[in-house]
Amino acid sequence: MPSVTLLGQALVSGVLAGGLYALLALGLSLSWGLLRLVNLAHFALALLGAYLTYQLGHAFHLAPWVSAAIIVPLFFVVGMGLHVVFARFRVTEFTSLLVTFGLAVILESLIQWFWTADYRRYETPWASASVRVGPLFVPVLESLACLTAATLALGTWAWLRFSYVGKALRAAAEDAAIAGAFGVNHRRHAFVLSGVSAAYAGVAGTFIALISTLAPSQIWVWLGVVFAVVIIGGLGNPVGALLAGFLIGASESVTMAVAAPAWAPLVSFSILIGLLVLRPERV
Repeated sequence: MPSVTLLGQALVSGVLAGGLYALLALGLSLSWGLLRLVNLAHFALALLGAYLTYQLGHAFHLAPWVSAAIIVPLFFVVGMGLHVVFARFRVTEFTSLLVTFGLAVILESLIQWFWTADYRRYETPWASASVRVGPLFVPVLESLACLTAATLALGTWAWLRFSYVGKALRAAAEDAAIAGAFGVNHRRHAFVLSGVSAAYAGVAGTFIALISTLAPSQIWVWLGVVFAVVIIGGLGNPVGALLAGFLIGASESVTMAVAAPAWAPLVSFSILIGLLVLRPERV
């Protein structure tokens, strides 16, 4: 049985890892829940954002926040451009799964062509920085990613709940025809939401570059766990995605400490299956 200190450290690490899961899940949850588009290319965009952060820092010596200031608005435009294609060809929920899977494969191939399949690491002075809290160590970069995830989740929840655009998006998600009859231009608002979702992928990519070792195949590593986070948190629910990310991250980390690392990937799907069995109406 591991010590209390080890369990505490595992819990802290897991919650912080869950913040990164939530950051990845946020854009997917919004596009799936409010636009009925299952955008698998979201993971590829996040990895592309990570590689761009690495490239701008490595080749041009730009600070990560400067890179983010370039990448996030660029991805907002890319997200709107993608939605032009979805709207033009009337892509449905199921079709979006196939189309964006193809886009993800294409982006993975482009990443591998430009950066090769070699592992890459963006070394910064903050990579190993941590704050000691009693017997526990809290990594600085992971904490910043977690704080960013919480800020974006709460800000997005407030935007959806209190702003006109947010209310219009929620109304259109319930019934687009009725919302349109009351003057809601859901098509225009959908472009904004698509841009925001892609921009969140850019934010996640910046932190991935700072925290993780990069490889093109990383796209598919996130797929299962982030899908579980989105479904457990509730489609279109940013705060739910944040809490589900914490739950999955902490569960995986504690499992690795108590049992073995090989058991950790089973945790997210076990929780998801349990939720579907006990409360199928939740999803």
